[in-house]
Amino acid sequence: MQDFFPEMISQYRTYEDAFVNKVKDGLIVAREQPAVAIGFAISAALVMRAPRRFLFRHTLGRLQNEEARYASAEKSVRDLKLSVDLMKKESKKLIERTGLAEKDMKYGHNELVGTGTQIQHLAKSVYKAEAQAVDLMDRLRNIPSREALALRAEVASVASILNRHRLMLHKRILKISELGIPV
Repeated sequence: MQDFFPEMISQYRTYEDAFVNKVKDGLIVAREQPAVAIGFAISAALVMRAPRRFLFRHTLGRLQNEEARYASAEKSVRDLKLSVDLMKKESKKLIERTGLAEKDMKYGHNELVGTGTQIQHLAKSVYKAEAQAVDLMDRLRNIPSREALALRAEVASVASILNRHRLMLHKRILKISELGIPV
């Protein structure tokens, strides 16, 4: 950082000197050729909006007769009324769209609450079925036959499937809860 700081100051001074030299050169050219400088200043003033408007109002605007100024003002009022009417229509459309979106949002909220409750009941049912499968596996462990062993493997597979299904349902319930919807 300490090595970079002097270099940065040096570059800043270089750019500052270049800027000051350009301004000095411009002032010298303006002093040597005042017609070019005045022409450039007038052109720049006419390009900018505020000086152009000021110039028009205080010179050409005063040359217009009262009827022309009144007609211009009347046209401006009509344009303004048209613009206000368009904005009113647009705001009315936006309010209607907002109302429809609010209805859809409430409907979706109610659907999510209902679906969340159904998923919760299903998760409880899956948990009960899983508990029954585990109990059945425990009872099959007490039977020392090959058929019981095969049946126990099948029940373990079903219990595993039920466990995965229950976990998936709990993840779904968690997602619904994260949306701020009571389940």
